[in-house]
Amino acid sequence: MMTVGNFLTARGPLRASSAVAAIIVVEGSGYLMQLRDDIPQIWYPGHWGLFGGAVDAGEDEIAALKRELREEIGLELAAATLFTRFDFDLAPMGLKQYSRAYYEVRIDATTQERLILQEGAEMRVFAGDDALNLRLLSPYDAFALFLHHHRTRISL
Repeated sequence: MMTVGNFLTARGPLRASSAVAAIIVVEGSGYLMQLRDDIPQIWYPGHWGLFGGAVDAGEDEIAALKRELREEIGLELAAATLFTRFDFDLAPMGLKQYSRAYYEVRIDATTQERLILQEGAEMRVFAGDDALNLRLLSPYDAFALFLHHHRTRISL
């Protein structure tokens, strides 16, 4: 089993690319999250995170989000609103710049009950504070969730 310790020492290529993720808000329940597969060739194996993935060449963000949600949980995306975007500049490391865009997706409990996990080890709905207190939570997804859950507290 992949643990925090051997995740930090795992070897092998990790591909840095632009990606999209869905902050899926289940009406009256919380955030729908994915326990990532426990395999070393992905970013943050065995961690909880948001559903989403890489934006393929020639694909726009909404098309990528629709594809990822269909592939991962069988959700046919009706609407999504851009919530935030993180830009990562890896040029000093000899790599490119990339971004991770977070879209808010609201669903009701009936829709959530129809979803079938097709990628990842588990999916579960967490109240905001519970999600933010998960021991293994993908760091960039944690920050996006923090911003979303506390958005009314954030000011200029």
